Amino acid sequence: MKKYSTEAIPLIQEFCFWLQEQKKSPSTVKTYKRELEKYQEWLQEKETSIDHFRKNDIQSYIYYLEEQQKSVTTIDKTVGVIRTFAKYLKKPDLTFGLDLKPVERKYEIETLSMKEYNALLKKVKEDGNLRNIAIVYVLLHTGVRISELCHLDRSHVDLENHELIVEKSERKRIIPLSHEAREYLKMYLDSHSYKAVFVSVSSGERLTERAVQYMLKKYNATPQKLRHTFCQRLIDNQINVETVSKLAGHKDINVTKKYLKTKMNRQKIEEAIKYAFI
Repeated sequence: MKKYSTEAIPLIQEFCFWLQEQKKSPSTVKTYKRELEKYQEWLQEKETSIDHFRKNDIQSYIYYLEEQQKSVTTIDKTVGVIRTFAKYLKKPDLTFGLDLKPVERKYEIETLSMKEYNALLKKVKEDGNLRNIAIVYVLLHTGVRISELCHLDRSHVDLENHELIVEKSERKRIIPLSHEAREYLKMYLDSHSYKAVFVSVSSGERLTERAVQYMLKKYNATPQKLRHTFCQRLIDNQINVETVSKLAGHKDINVTKKYLKTKMNRQKIEEAIKYAFI
């Protein structure tokens, strides 16, 4: 493929600035930029440009990706980027009614078992790093996304009222802090005076998402798995779906309902075993 046209760069760059204003994480912005540049390269081969945003081109690009034997999931993610770009251009209708193969959604959600949950907390406490202990407790006991965790400032932590304030775009949600999460947060915040809550030990700069992921990898955990564990444990403890959806910041309540399905499947299996061996 030819290198994407330099004429398209300003539009893609402006879109990236818009994503940043929407509080998208740096990794998300980078991914969106990369996918749009690939789309622009393909368009240039067709002697057109991303500046001329047309539905026929989008559909043809989908067919091209299918011919390249890209997975259904990969194509779905690419189209998601293009849909967001269409929204930015105020032309969302251009992505309506596209011919797409349905993605097989996996309803099995990865969460920590009680044994894994206890082992993780025990190990991170044994290592004795206050920052890492606070991170694990905040992720496990508030369910915040990794991008939200890294954007936390001191002003977002209300220790007096036991609350964590999460701001994303123009939306704000308040999550109650558990006793342990509050105590470890307080101890960690008392250890430094920076504006950001979670900072690099060496530079004092705001901690990056990659740094958090790397730290958790040592404990065989991921931010997403800890977030799933938070939601699943609330559902398992009879907290209603609407409340869990609000706490997790889900735009679509159907996302939250997946945790109900996970619970139901497990209950059915347990019941089947119980009655099979009476």
